Parts: sequence; C-alpha cells; structure tokens
Amino acid sequence: MSNIVDPLVERIAARVRAERERRGWTLTQLAEASGVSRAMINRIERGDSSPTAVVLGKLSAAFRLSVSSLLALAEGETRPASGGPGGVRRHEDTAEWRDPGTGYRRRQITGPGFPAETAEIRLPAGARVAYPAASFAFARQVVWVLEGRLTFHEGDTAHALGPGDTVELGEPAPCTFANDGDAECRYVVIRAQADRP
Repeated sequence: MSNIVDPLVERIAARVRAERERRGWTLTQLAEASGVSRAMINRIERGDSSPTAVVLGKLSAAFRLSVSSLLALAEGETRPASGGPGGVRRHEDTAEWRDPGTGYRRRQITGPGFPAETAEIRLPAGARVAYPAASFAFARQVVWVLEGRLTFHEGDTAHALGPGDTVELGEPAPCTFANDGDAECRYVVIRAQADRP
C-alpha cells in the first residue's frame, strides 16, 4: 500500500521511471549510476516510497538533471495548458514537495522551459540536506537566504548565511544545506545552465 500523501510524489515517481526508460536503463543500471539501491528505486517508481531530498539529488545527478529540473518536469506533467509559457502562477496552484526524512519543503517558482530554474526552500531547524557534486555539474547556482540562518557547506568550505545573504556556487562540489538554528530557514535557489567548455 502506498504511503504517499503528496500528489507531487506520484508525479515524481512517473518522471523518474520516464527518465530511466528514456535512457534505456534498467533499475540496476540506474542504481549503479546513482548510488541508490535498486530496491529503493523500484519502490519510488511504484509509488510505494517517497524519496528523500538526498535520494532525489542522487537520482537527478545520474540523469544529469538538477533536482529543480526533475521537480519542474514532474510538476509540469499535470499543469493545465495555458497557451504557452508565461502568465500568472498562483501560490495555491503550485505544488510543494516535502522531504519525508527532514521536513524540508521545496516549491518551484518557475516552470519548465523558463531559462532559469527558481525554487523556494523551507529548511526546518536542525535539518541537513546533502547533494553530490554531480548535482551541480553544467549549472550556475545562487543561494539567497530570505529568513533565518543557513550554513552552506560547499566542499570543504562552510558559508554562514543570514537574511539577505547570497552565495554563488563555484566548481561542482558536494554541498550540504544545514539549518543549525532554532527557527526555520527560508531561501531561494536560482539555477541557470552553465556554458560548456
């Protein structure tokens, strides 16, 4: 029986399967490429398990997509056609994804096809979310803290960020978003495709 309560998770399950099948990969091949167990990928694709942010990061990296791209593609699958890009997106019509492991919440601000991916993140007090370096390949990213405190670990460097602070990511490195404070941290991640050498 499915434990999914978030309708976006069902769309993520379908998107993970579609991305794997589009590449002609078996579950075993995706497991090897991502470092996520075959059993876990199978449960995610069947909708029996809600992936954590860390697992989504690993799967996205294997597909050479960002987490934002994967979520935007999943959300876009059921968005009503409005005659093309642009227009108003109401807050109540925008799906929010919740990490079952940390309570981290992510809402896509821009839709698929927009030149920059933008997501609003709410990271609970005490939560930490780590992503592999491959999640940041071929992309330029900026993190902008709106409320609370965020310790952003970029490789071996830690950045202590407060409201209004930004950090532009450098070369791809393993990254961890950590809220070591006692209040929720709200921040925005802006991602644009990097020029390839």
